[in-house]
Amino acid sequence: MRLLIKIGSNLIQTEEGDIDLSFISSLARGIKRLRNLGDEVILVSSGAVLCGAKTLGIKKPTDLRSRQALAGIGQAYLMHLYDSIFSNYGIRVGQVLLTSDVFMKGNEDRFENAKQTIEKMLDLGVVPVINENDTVAVSELIFGDNDFLSAYVGYMLDVDLLVILSSAGGLRDDEGKIIPEVADIESAFGLVKGTGTEFGSGGMRSKLEATRLVTSIGIPVIITSKKDDFLEVRQLKTRGTLFRPTKRRIREKHKTIAMIEESKGIIYVDEGAVKALKEGRSLLPAGVIGVEGNFARGDTVTVAGRGGIPIGKGRTNLSSEEINEVKGRKTNEVKNILKDAKEEVIHRDNLVIFL
Repeated sequence: MRLLIKIGSNLIQTEEGDIDLSFISSLARGIKRLRNLGDEVILVSSGAVLCGAKTLGIKKPTDLRSRQALAGIGQAYLMHLYDSIFSNYGIRVGQVLLTSDVFMKGNEDRFENAKQTIEKMLDLGVVPVINENDTVAVSELIFGDNDFLSAYVGYMLDVDLLVILSSAGGLRDDEGKIIPEVADIESAFGLVKGTGTEFGSGGMRSKLEATRLVTSIGIPVIITSKKDDFLEVRQLKTRGTLFRPTKRRIREKHKTIAMIEESKGIIYVDEGAVKALKEGRSLLPAGVIGVEGNFARGDTVTVAGRGGIPIGKGRTNLSSEEINEVKGRKTNEVKNILKDAKEEVIHRDNLVIFL
């Protein structure tokens, strides 16, 4: 079994603000137990900014450039912590720093090179510790706190399970109780409160958005606390929240659309269209209520439902200009307006739905 464990910066510090050496040690023990079962483990770890601040005695990072500098300083210390503590349990670690361009269409060679390097580390019995290269990239410092990086790495390495460790311990209901399993991830967004931490910028919404993406390509996700038992988690038993993968058969083309192809715009749809798309139908002009961005036929776009929440991605048959002309129209009207045989905005064969 191949597991990917994502660790946020807030998890590697104590309530007093010190580095939580006890947690890193327990993490190493848990990973050793998994490896003894023959499992492969990959870590996606934030914490470079935190470690940089600790090294320089800075209590709180300020502007973006300072955070990038702290990340460069702290990454070395972060890897030192993993190396020194994990080696005590007979585990060797390897550093992998990635940027988002690795996962963009047109950069297949970079994607494959990164994948093969990490695969080789696993073959050598090494635990890869992956982080975004924060000194040259700004996305992780502003958005997501590596939640999306873990989603993309999970796709790259075809993992069997993504485990997101969170201070919240899982998704909580309105009474603050952890929800054991979520069947409808769209409804889960209504329970989100708060946005990130002092040294990171993620939060439960970011985790849910990454989870929705990962489950849409057939990978289960568990959001749980750092005190959970990995041997139970690998069996999809958790003290946190389990998100099972979609039951739809996911073709490789759909995975590529979801994970690699850059969205050139957004198509907003009504509730009727959301229901139809969940049932496996194509997106028709009648269900479109708005368009954002300028895109051409064949471009990949995001499909968004109520509240602007993305529900899928697909390759459009019509340009943004054409969609604006026919949105809300019935099929027979569309043919007359466009003088074209195209009936669907996005055909179901070129559409991946996250719900």
